[in-house]
Amino acid sequence: MSYSSPKTIDEAVAAMVAAKGAGRILAGGTDLLVQMRAGFVKPGSIIVDIKKIAEMMSIEDKGGGSFKIGAAVSGMKLHDHPTFKKSWPGVLEAINLIGSKQIQGRASAGGNLCNASPAADSVPALVAAGAIVTVQGPKGRRDVPVEKIPAGPGRMTLEPGEIVVSFTLPARPAGSSDAYLRLIPRTEMDIAVVGCGVNLTLKDGTCTAARVSLGAVAPTVLLVEAAAKALVGTKLDANALEAAAAACRAVCKPIDDKRGTIVYRTKIAGVLCKRAITIAAERAGKN
Repeated sequence: MSYSSPKTIDEAVAAMVAAKGAGRILAGGTDLLVQMRAGFVKPGSIIVDIKKIAEMMSIEDKGGGSFKIGAAVSGMKLHDHPTFKKSWPGVLEAINLIGSKQIQGRASAGGNLCNASPAADSVPALVAAGAIVTVQGPKGRRDVPVEKIPAGPGRMTLEPGEIVVSFTLPARPAGSSDAYLRLIPRTEMDIAVVGCGVNLTLKDGTCTAARVSLGAVAPTVLLVEAAAKALVGTKLDANALEAAAAACRAVCKPIDDKRGTIVYRTKIAGVLCKRAITIAAERAGKN
């Protein structure tokens, strides 16, 4: 096995193409290195470290609440950014749930997405935000909605040689905000039993746009369009919240495991949906 630390995305792509599917990307390494030491992952012929590629380590404030975030940007670097939290508090709180404070210094949203866990914390929030992922491979660049990247536990839809370069979050209309909530068995540093991301826009107290996403209740993170539809055009009253919660429960296809049963996870999906909507609406009312 060899190690490469390219300075450009083209060099990183070339290294992954040459590996013929046997290479692995190293961003923070908080998943990859642990999995290697546990014997769960065999990286094959090469590890490609992307932390010296400027575009993958940058945060660009594009104005109007829109941001471009490099795939290897750490959670702590995003936490310390002067303007990101105001525009996307839900995305930030989701990314900042990846591991401990020490892990936050290295772990990235790009790595969290590419680990392809249905319980990843950052992914439901990014899906709710409408984030677009830029990927680059031997055929060039393309933009993909973040919800189209996961294909199942440990699997992605990326083509051979493609790597995730960045996330782009859209501009924020006035009266917009988001929230992310998860349920875990412990108070900190555990895998989500259920995660829910909500992104709302309000005008004169009426919801004009919404996106709702769920994690840990299906093989991939879900964009729950029926839940968003139940909210748009309402004042987010009790009936609207229950309709959105029912839509969330309806799409759940979880598993039974030591963290929660199918029945429990399905019920909690509706509970978190209501709570996240309430938090996002309160934040939106202040913007």
